[in-house]
Amino acid sequence: MSGGKQSPRQKMIGMMYLVLTALLALNISKEIINAFITIDSGLVTTNKNFAEKNDMTYRAFEKAKQNDEKKVAPIYKKAMEARKKSEEMCKFITEIRGEMVAHSAGVPNKVGDTLRLALLDKPDDYDSPTHFMIGDDPANVTGKAKDLKAKLITYFDEMTALVPEKVRPSFKDRIKPSIPAEIYSYEHEKKISWEWYNFYHAPIVASIAQLDRIVNDVKNAEGDVINELFASISAADFKFDALSAKVIAPTSYVFTGDQYTADVLVVASSTTQNPTIILGNFDSIKQPDGSYKLKSGTMDSTTIKVEGGVGKYVVQAGSVGLQQWSGLIRMKKPDGSGSDYYPFKGEYMVAAPSAAVFLEKMNVFYIGVDNPITISAGGVSPSDLQPSLAGGQLRSSGKPGSYIVTVSGGTEATLNVNAKTSGGNKSMGTFKFRVKRVPDPVAYVGNLKADGQMTKAELQGQSGVFAKMENFDFDLKFTVVSFVMSMSINGVFVDKKSNGPAITPEMKTMLTGAKPGNKVFFEQVTVKGPDGTLRKIPGVNIKVK
Repeated sequence: MSGGKQSPRQKMIGMMYLVLTALLALNISKEIINAFITIDSGLVTTNKNFAEKNDMTYRAFEKAKQNDEKKVAPIYKKAMEARKKSEEMCKFITEIRGEMVAHSAGVPNKVGDTLRLALLDKPDDYDSPTHFMIGDDPANVTGKAKDLKAKLITYFDEMTALVPEKVRPSFKDRIKPSIPAEIYSYEHEKKISWEWYNFYHAPIVASIAQLDRIVNDVKNAEGDVINELFASISAADFKFDALSAKVIAPTSYVFTGDQYTADVLVVASSTTQNPTIILGNFDSIKQPDGSYKLKSGTMDSTTIKVEGGVGKYVVQAGSVGLQQWSGLIRMKKPDGSGSDYYPFKGEYMVAAPSAAVFLEKMNVFYIGVDNPITISAGGVSPSDLQPSLAGGQLRSSGKPGSYIVTVSGGTEATLNVNAKTSGGNKSMGTFKFRVKRVPDPVAYVGNLKADGQMTKAELQGQSGVFAKMENFDFDLKFTVVSFVMSMSINGVFVDKKSNGPAITPEMKTMLTGAKPGNKVFFEQVTVKGPDGTLRKIPGVNIKVK
């Protein structure tokens, strides 16, 4: 467009191209400015949210201080220092923001503090903010960005010093954003200063967004510091290093018709400090020192063995019925000022030997299949049961009290249930069960069994014969190993055999000659059961519609 002699039409097209390019550049610039305004608006909202969350933590500090003045006061003082330092830092940044806006817009500083970015006459101005933040030479920063960087480094160092010493090394890297002396600039292809990188030749909307992002870093650091301080309040509380799931029930034995209730929870214990567990019938009234007295007329207290922070209560069961026991757990306070006492109660049921067997599927054992059963005995843990089977095999299913029975023949099997108790093995009962053969399956062609009707097209679309168990609780599979298909062709019955469940190509050829009214017989169906035995079952007769 710039070389050689051009016609008037070419010159006009070239002029229009330049105008269009300028317009596009203006549109992109406006979009970028609007994007910065949107980003800044989001940062301002985020900063407000940070401030609200931090205020919630400060209110929690106030409440904790009211509950425990002595423990919380020193930590609360540091939290107030964190608040003060953050407020001063945010105030300094806000003042810079106001002065920069005022410098660019030509308004007083107080007006600049509150002037919205969308109302700026020159939102793309970069000369004024660059001179204000950087100075005349980006290689030798003399503007406000230099002071800002110095104050930020001091601020993050002072905030880190407020948290407990043991967490400071990792905590400093977590709260302090990167403020290196120099940053590599791909635009300039060299390392430049932090101030230059963030504020040089940046439109005022971008510079303000940067300042609000720094406020975001400050608020975030404030939140991390006060949250760490708040977490340290409980540092002097009891320390537990082991967690386990526990089920606490009023009784471990219930009768038919009764409800079983239990509390399921995670409990904490200390493997380094064993409590003292005292058994006895104590009064419910707490003494001034936090302890409890034994009820008058009761036996003296005794302690039980404690290992790894857990006490083991072992007692020989005597009379049948509900047995109750109680006591106290005594824990030394972490500050050494005495002990805390925690009363507890427990009970268990002692029952006479008995057993019950529940068959999960049917009231018989079936030959050649897995028969699942559940065995339980009142007052006996499932892990202490020792069942045995005469007339078959018995194995555990992997679940407590659950077993699998397999039988290969005969008419009866006998189940004996013994239990391992503290007094030795006890017989809990003997149970006899019938042994039966698994019923025959039913032959199907498509969705038809026995007699039925199909169109010629439906019949030709069938793939074979399959066997299905009906009205039987076990999920058993029988495989068709052979069958015979026969039909009348020109008055002569023709038989074809398949050595499997599929309809053979010869059979499909026969079916092409089927006519309405013809009958097709699938007979002599032989199936193989899960026990490996072969059976003949009734076939399927189909009339062509």
